[in-house]
Amino acid sequence: MTLSLRVAVIIASTGRPACIASVLGDLRRQTLPPSRIILAVTGDRDLPPPHTRKDAEVVLARRGLPAQRNAGLDRLAGDADVVVFFDDDFVPSRHAIAGLAALFGDHPPIVGATGVVLADGIKTPGIPYTRAETIVAAHDRKGAHPPALIVDVPDLYGCNMAYRLSALDGLRFDERLKLYGWQEDVDFAVQVARRGRTVKTDAFVGVHLGTKAGRTSGVRLGYSQVHNPLYLWRKGTMPRAKALRLMVRNVLSNHARSLWPEPWVDRIGRVRGNWLGFADVLRGRLTPERIEDL
Repeated sequence: MTLSLRVAVIIASTGRPACIASVLGDLRRQTLPPSRIILAVTGDRDLPPPHTRKDAEVVLARRGLPAQRNAGLDRLAGDADVVVFFDDDFVPSRHAIAGLAALFGDHPPIVGATGVVLADGIKTPGIPYTRAETIVAAHDRKGAHPPALIVDVPDLYGCNMAYRLSALDGLRFDERLKLYGWQEDVDFAVQVARRGRTVKTDAFVGVHLGTKAGRTSGVRLGYSQVHNPLYLWRKGTMPRAKALRLMVRNVLSNHARSLWPEPWVDRIGRVRGNWLGFADVLRGRLTPERIEDL
């Protein structure tokens, strides 16, 4: 097993400085330190105090996950062997960076990987950071070990996805997918998968808190749930059956649950966004970027 590869971390974040401070603390506890840590933000208000980020670089970008991740890649400028994108509310195992270095070092055909999420708060009110720490610490007490899971997958989960940097030549995240950039991770991963293997692996693991602060409004997300799958289908990075299934499932779920909505989900807003999206499609418009105007 080799740990010689340089693994850089890019974190795109807007309006959640406390989350950035937490994930930087997690990265300082890595058994193999990242070669670089790049914070892609929209302004100083997104950042925690300077003393908490002395080991991180900051790059300013237009607001939006794809644009911010692209700014991070531009700042990285090829100066790494592997780049991993962690959400600001992802709590990685302390062996995550070492596991990534070993995975990509030992398996040259792999160009992209997503780790095992030990717990995911995205469809719940969210997981408290202290609870996530407990889950990750319990996993880490087992010690580092070679990956037992390496399974080929068609796309990667954006909260924790890593790429061999040499496979990204000429590729960037699609900035027509504005703001939260719903499905931008799928779009990007599918393009990278044309250049090699993309896998799910337990070489790196963590907990996704699913923090609700700073997320896209219900109306905007509802609009994206209609337009983004159709746009990616037309683009060729999502099969038609998957696009329709994803769109229909979310639209039906929003309408059914709008009668008894979860306290942490704006179902009424999503329903309204769904219908605004359908109205534009019927007018012959396929405009995922319109969410900035809603």
